[in-house]
Amino acid sequence: MRVLIPGIAGGIARKLALRLKLAGHDVAGVDIRPWENAREAGIEVFRGDVRKRVAEDVFRRWRPEAVVHMATVTAFTVPGAERGRINLDGTKAVFDHCATHGVKQLLFVGRHTFYGAAPDSPLYHSEDEPPRALEAIPELADLVAADLYAATALWRLPEVTTGVLRLPYTLGAPGTGTLASFLKGRRVPLVLGYDPLFHVMQEEDVVTALQLALEKKVRGIFNIAGPAPIPLSVIVRETGRMGVPLPSRVLSFLLGRAGFPRLSVGALDHLRYPIVVDNRRFLEATGFEFQHSVADTLRLYREAAPVPVSGGLL
Repeated sequence: MRVLIPGIAGGIARKLALRLKLAGHDVAGVDIRPWENAREAGIEVFRGDVRKRVAEDVFRRWRPEAVVHMATVTAFTVPGAERGRINLDGTKAVFDHCATHGVKQLLFVGRHTFYGAAPDSPLYHSEDEPPRALEAIPELADLVAADLYAATALWRLPEVTTGVLRLPYTLGAPGTGTLASFLKGRRVPLVLGYDPLFHVMQEEDVVTALQLALEKKVRGIFNIAGPAPIPLSVIVRETGRMGVPLPSRVLSFLLGRAGFPRLSVGALDHLRYPIVVDNRRFLEATGFEFQHSVADTLRLYREAAPVPVSGGLL
């Protein structure tokens, strides 16, 4: 199968590309970021923005049979207008190119944060639930919009087998991503009086799930998860960090200061309320089984990203 991966220079996307190549697929990618060693692995990376003409040229000339769209951003540090252009405009461009150039299968890789963190939300979110609490975290609106737009392809583009996948937080080597960045320092801020459950998956298990979704040709919306969720305080402790519980008003003032990570005030809700997903639909469709326990996942991250000897948070 000829598989094109927009956003191929990302950490998980690289691992997926290598796994698919090893499995015998032809793999290429589009990204504005470089991947210097890709050609050595037999993977061609076309440099460019998925929203620009260069990306459409890749679709027209390379003629992919399947596309795994991973060219989205979740970092709160990316300015809102730019996030919107990347997440929503980029997603629309990828879907348009797939429809125009005869792509048979398309996977949109989204995030479980689609559901939002709210005090009145159910503990386990099913794929049929709408997003919540976007007014509290406007930074999520563009990613939610991209997810919803991707889902419209299920009826808008019936000739394309579309799967919308919602991933939980990931940890792995070399320790990149939203949760890894939050855990970067020696001390990690927590909201006093709260200890939400977090879904965490090891990156290699995420790659296995994505490969299965591609090879099983899933169609529909699917939550992906690995081991049972665990409290945030346990994640902090088992990665060798020290949790620093602070009142929300104090923490909101310190965000981006004194070594604390840059988060929006609204993002503090993710440190209060859980976002836990029901993944039974994906298990039934693919037979996915995770290989890394929570303990393995946290240990691997701790080894890949040791606690700083000095500096870091606080």
